[in-house]
Amino acid sequence: MTLTLALILDALLGEPRWLWSRLPHPAVLMGRAVGWCDARLNRGNARRLKGVAALALLVAGAALLGSALAALGPVVEVIVTAILLAQRSLVQHVAAVASGLRAGLLQGRAAVAMIVSRDTATMDESAVARSAIESAAENLSDGVIAPAFWFAVGGLPGLLIYKITSTADSMVGYRTPRHERFGWAAARFDDLLNLVPARLTALLIALPTGLLRTLPAIRRDARLHRSPNAGWPEAAMARALGVALAGPRAYDGKPRDFPWVNTDGRRPLMASDIDAAIRVLWLAWAVALALCVGLAIA
Repeated sequence: MTLTLALILDALLGEPRWLWSRLPHPAVLMGRAVGWCDARLNRGNARRLKGVAALALLVAGAALLGSALAALGPVVEVIVTAILLAQRSLVQHVAAVASGLRAGLLQGRAAVAMIVSRDTATMDESAVARSAIESAAENLSDGVIAPAFWFAVGGLPGLLIYKITSTADSMVGYRTPRHERFGWAAARFDDLLNLVPARLTALLIALPTGLLRTLPAIRRDARLHRSPNAGWPEAAMARALGVALAGPRAYDGKPRDFPWVNTDGRRPLMASDIDAAIRVLWLAWAVALALCVGLAIA
């Protein structure tokens, strides 16, 4: 029942600005912890081993903090869990891209730049919409389903372990000269923790959109993705909307020729396709909520 209430609370309230303008968000605190480890340990020799040690330290701290918070009772559990879910904020950020596109291409680019790391300065309307839809699918998994899954498995300690790992991966899990060795452990552990949730997210998208029969095609498309996990929700979203996702894009001025996901899908996209993706987000959320209610009753 805790997870059910947390899902509802997050969907209703999202990220209250009045609160987080006065207090540091838990994600900010986690970022500071990862940054501290990066600044002090990511130097000298044996950086991979130091990265493993840093991740172990972060995970242990998250588990201890989660246990301490859980001991304060169910009300605290509900509030903390709701804070660490991101359904409403995800919808708001994705919807802002649709609103931006309707106002003009420059506004659409500015809005999508807030949620993706790829180059946005030369994007056309389709590329902006495609980027927003991909972000919606991937973050449904990373920001909603995976945290909920790990809370269901391990309570607040499980949820906080997932979130600190995800934060570490987003900060140091890149194949750059500085982080390729130090961030190896965070990237690999994040892949492991998302293995089940990413596939569960694809199923939650497929169920309410009548795509269960296409699961083999979704699995095939997911394997084309550069990520072992992100391809699953993206492939399911692409099929749900009848569009092609992924494909060529640029990072830091360097073109990357990624394969298309759902290659036969429609490629010219617009703001209305983002609206359709948001409807799918809520459908998947509703199925997840129903599953939580069913488990609570059982």
